[in-house]
Amino acid sequence: MLYANTDIDTVDRPPIPGPRKGKAQVTKASQDLSQQTTWMLAVRDARDQAAFAALFDYFAPRLKGFIIRSGAGAGQAEEIVQEVMLTVWRKSDQFDPARAQVSAWVYQIARNKQIDVFRKEQRPLPEALTQDPEADPDASQIIALEQEAGKLRQALALLKPDQRSVIEQAYLGELSHQEISTQTGLPLGTIKSRIRLALEKLRHELKEIR
Repeated sequence: MLYANTDIDTVDRPPIPGPRKGKAQVTKASQDLSQQTTWMLAVRDARDQAAFAALFDYFAPRLKGFIIRSGAGAGQAEEIVQEVMLTVWRKSDQFDPARAQVSAWVYQIARNKQIDVFRKEQRPLPEALTQDPEADPDASQIIALEQEAGKLRQALALLKPDQRSVIEQAYLGELSHQEISTQTGLPLGTIKSRIRLALEKLRHELKEIR
């Protein structure tokens, strides 16, 4: 679960985001800004914990997918997300909407955290992280990735439960066909058949969604 206990220093740490009873306040002056920028400014200027919880709810799942696609495992991705969001809270005073969109700023923090992790582990950097570390991520690419992820979630929701389960285990849980077979007790041939049928269904549904 995101925001589980870690070795991260807890000084100036915001409360763990949980179910929120109300929305973060939006001032009249901020109505022309994106919702994420409004939340970020509330964190920066007022240390607004409700706004931070809203930012966490929005970015945490997106960051996790982004980090996994860049070469991290699911567990490690959750740890990096926690560190990224703590950095967003602690360094919110450095955010300037005139210089970068909030998405670009947050994703740049995530990218830098990933690079630090790979270097500490003395692992080669994946291609996705070998670009100029000073360059801001292309916001249009980030938005495109989020849109694609949204379409994929829609397509996954249309699968039969047994097909969706094996796809999530194989591609989100990063399990081999044999590991899925062992965990579920189903024959290996059944697992392969369900994955094949699910992928065919996904391709069809994604074409329809586009």
